[in-house]
Amino acid sequence: MKVNANTLKPGNVIEHNGKLFSIIKGDISQPGKGGAYVNMTMRDIQNGNKDVQRFRTQESLEKVRLEQDDYQYLYPEGDQYTFMHLETYEQVNIEASLIGEPAKFLQDGMVVVIESYEEKPLSLRLPDTVICMIVESEPVVKGQTATTSFKPAVLENGVRVMVPPHIGSETKIVVRTEDSSYVEKAKD
Repeated sequence: MKVNANTLKPGNVIEHNGKLFSIIKGDISQPGKGGAYVNMTMRDIQNGNKDVQRFRTQESLEKVRLEQDDYQYLYPEGDQYTFMHLETYEQVNIEASLIGEPAKFLQDGMVVVIESYEEKPLSLRLPDTVICMIVESEPVVKGQTATTSFKPAVLENGVRVMVPPHIGSETKIVVRTEDSSYVEKAKD
């Protein structure tokens, strides 16, 4: 679908020079002479490289519509992860490099959203938070009651997080998958 450059927002995906780009930021500039233009910061979806392009505000660009489907995580196999479409039961393998760091939070049966273009997976989105068990944490230091103090802990998947002093080993906590940060103690 053709759209004007000045209508694109962060998160939109465009096709430019035969490649797919995700828009990160767009700044409109109106110089004293000449027409207005948009400085568009975008990321190549295939290789992750950032690029800055200048487009006239009324220039037509091809906005791409990505398919978003729910998949269930099944199992890892080498450097690939296998997922099953929840409606068609079709299985798809995704490279570990496409998922990145959040792959550590994949749990059996977890439902994720896979974005694809022309049946080719482009990205994977995990739930915002997951519940994990702490397997190792430092003991509480007596007198350490400041609410801003945190101590390191190791989760069952090997991820290190900072938790409040009152959280100990064998405790389930809620962790944000985006940045591996502690959210709260899990409710049983």
